[in-house]
Amino acid sequence: MKSRLIAGAAALVAAIIGIALVLSYAQGADARAMAGMQPAQVLVVVKPVPAGTAADKLADFIQARTLPAEAIAPSALHTLDGTAGKVTTADLQTGEQLLAERLADPQSLVKPGTVRVPAGLQEVSFQLDPQRAVGGLLAAGDTVGLFLSFDKIGTSAGAQSTDLSMTGMLVTSVQQAGKTSDSSASPTSAPTTPLIVTVAANAAQASRIVFAGEFGKIWLSKQPAGATQAGPGPIDGGKVYQ
Repeated sequence: MKSRLIAGAAALVAAIIGIALVLSYAQGADARAMAGMQPAQVLVVVKPVPAGTAADKLADFIQARTLPAEAIAPSALHTLDGTAGKVTTADLQTGEQLLAERLADPQSLVKPGTVRVPAGLQEVSFQLDPQRAVGGLLAAGDTVGLFLSFDKIGTSAGAQSTDLSMTGMLVTSVQQAGKTSDSSASPTSAPTTPLIVTVAANAAQASRIVFAGEFGKIWLSKQPAGATQAGPGPIDGGKVYQ
């Protein structure tokens, strides 16, 4: 009886040792296989990233993960070192590796013939004949004053008035109606067709521009650096000769 118990215990110990050896071998095989693949850590997207996201905000959207060499894209990033000041050039989806070409200087993403809209502002467009837009000799990056003119508006019925309502407005794009922007056009060639002028504006300014476009008229002045921007206030028939 005693000998049978000893034999059973020995068999159990042998079985346990055998299982441990099998598990150890399997784990070692996995490690050896991974080592043979030359694994490395790369940055992988774990939450969708909107286009235009700053690189210094990406930490919440990516994780470093170890992948075999054959699965790593040639331009995959291993860290965010050297990406300061860059933004994502497209929407990034969960599971994809963060590639170097997915990050770029924001200025390189601006369409030729346009300028970047300052933070917090929006763009609004309006159509003008060339004589109302400094002869059409405007380009993206210029600053302009907006004169708004109305008929039958003001404190008395039938009053007509003009006011330099907005100054220092940044022009972000100038197009000839029916044509795309052409940054190669000569700056001294006055257009003969209507222009579509786009400016950067805050919400209140954009509302006034749209109102003037619907119910009045708009005239632009070019305001280079150093130009006096303050206007005399609304001009009507009683003030125009003063």
